[in-house]
Amino acid sequence: MADMDPETATNTAGEEEPLFSNLDLFLFSLIVGLGKNIIVFYGSQTGTAEEFANRLAKDAQRYGMKGMSADPEEYSMGELARLAEIENSLAIFCMATYGEGDPTDNAQDFYDWLQENDDENLSGLNYTVFALGNKTYEHYNAMGKYVDKRLEELGAKRIFDLGQGDDDGNLEEDFISWREQFWPAVCEHFGVEASGDESSIRQYELKVHTDVNMNKVYTGEIGRLKSFEVQKPPFDSKNPFLAPVTVNRKLNKAGDRHLMHLELDITGSKIRYESGDHVAVFPTNDSELVNKLGEILGVDLDVVISLNNLDEESNKKHPFPCPTTYRTALTHYLDITNPPRTNVLYELAQYASDPKEQENMRKMASSSPEGKALYQNWVLDSCRNILAVLEDMPSLKPPIDHLCELLPRLQARYYSIASSSKVHPNSIHICAVVVEYKTKTGRVNKGVATNWLKNKLVNGHKSTVPMYIRKSQFRLPFKASNPVIMIGPGTGIAPFMGFVQERGWLKQQGKEVGETVMYFGCRHKNEDYIYQEELEAAEKNSVLTQLNVAFSRDQDHKVYVQHHLKKNKEHIWKLIHTDNAHIYVCGDARNMAKDVQMAFYEIAEEYGSMTRTQATDYVKKLMTKGRYSQDVWS
Repeated sequence: MADMDPETATNTAGEEEPLFSNLDLFLFSLIVGLGKNIIVFYGSQTGTAEEFANRLAKDAQRYGMKGMSADPEEYSMGELARLAEIENSLAIFCMATYGEGDPTDNAQDFYDWLQENDDENLSGLNYTVFALGNKTYEHYNAMGKYVDKRLEELGAKRIFDLGQGDDDGNLEEDFISWREQFWPAVCEHFGVEASGDESSIRQYELKVHTDVNMNKVYTGEIGRLKSFEVQKPPFDSKNPFLAPVTVNRKLNKAGDRHLMHLELDITGSKIRYESGDHVAVFPTNDSELVNKLGEILGVDLDVVISLNNLDEESNKKHPFPCPTTYRTALTHYLDITNPPRTNVLYELAQYASDPKEQENMRKMASSSPEGKALYQNWVLDSCRNILAVLEDMPSLKPPIDHLCELLPRLQARYYSIASSSKVHPNSIHICAVVVEYKTKTGRVNKGVATNWLKNKLVNGHKSTVPMYIRKSQFRLPFKASNPVIMIGPGTGIAPFMGFVQERGWLKQQGKEVGETVMYFGCRHKNEDYIYQEELEAAEKNSVLTQLNVAFSRDQDHKVYVQHHLKKNKEHIWKLIHTDNAHIYVCGDARNMAKDVQMAFYEIAEEYGSMTRTQATDYVKKLMTKGRYSQDVWS
């Protein structure tokens, strides 16, 4: 799934006050009062766009301007036109695209507003857009492109070209290259000069609490203090539900991977879900990594601290819920396992006492070809997280509070729900593969969420998972009599377990249910044919009218789901063209989803007597009509 869960400004002053005061809505009177002239709006699902927005807002200071980053969800975007009243003002939009070309959750209202207001006059508004997406997806950077085009249509003035970041390549490099050209263009446009101050600019100051009431200290809550002790619906990204784990079993019979099936109990939570939705879980970092960070930096992790914004008017008072301890911040709030971005290396460089190490860190953060190559090789290709960077640069000893300020927030992880609420109204099933691999430097890296879930054991004491539901467009057809074709190798089978359960339930209700066809793939029949019993039982009871399984490595040549599709060309064409079937694809975006799409082009060419162009258009039309849906990730 493309870019995934917006971080939230947290109310940390005490739980009585609302998260956002009504004043926040009057964005422009607020900004005029503060003398800000650069606002960076972000549409972010996994925090990356928000991170880039914060970096651009911080950059503004280096150019003698005043910047702030802003979540469009918190402001009345109808006031955008009024930005023109502020001298030398500029609106920057860092917009990520989610799923099938959709806006992120926090940019949905802004997107609707842009679509609905044709008479809006934005002349006098200066703007630029940086789009974040992934080239393996059909609708690459759709949201950023739309905002860029739409603002121009409404009369706004683009002062620099649309930037495009590709997460399938190197998003960080795309952003740096764009930003290096962007600021000189801004300076030229407004006739200002860079202050030349390249020194590190702190955003937060450290306060150490010696006599704090421990009831006022955050211990991992996402939003409200004590929200994990006293749970109150409704549950969402700012207020997750602690769901007990009732089942945690290994799915595969053999092989070196660990595929798991978990069941979360949502009894009494008032949480509703539908087949095809996603469950978002908030994982915690491995305590071993956290302890090692404490050791290498020589700090007591249990000190209670707050990081307070130096800009008192900013509505983001802290980078994560405060007051808290370093241990809680590094365990629950900060991303310590992803390779650090270049801005982190740049800001930390000053703390390296070895001139060579300092030079290398600055070089990696530059846009020079050798710097980019060094960052790609030393950080990205070697999968070095912040701990590995500190271990391999012995002279680098940053203060832990500055490190905590710079690291991005730990994000929720999304899984396609593997159950149907018609059959399991009080339970949500997850199917996932545990991520663990050896890096070039000989270290073993482990996926944060899957290893944390794997250790959620069901034995007497209650293991819980903080979670909420994210609605999806991945839905069974409204008419049960429409046939469905499901294609999901590996853990891509997850949503289809829910679909199969639901179709079986509809049959029991006496409904007329159309053909239900499944294409599943795995490596070996006797190793990782997951849910084999359930699938074969569904076929036996005619809930699945056809079950096609590709075992890629059980013979000399590789066999994948698309090969089985091509074997059944005639039947598939009849289902699609005559019987109005709905096609669903779930799993890997980079190869599988593309290969499956090609198979459908070939079928349309052969049985619909079409040219490749016509076949491509035919499949595109199915997508627009909602008859070809994808739930894919890269």
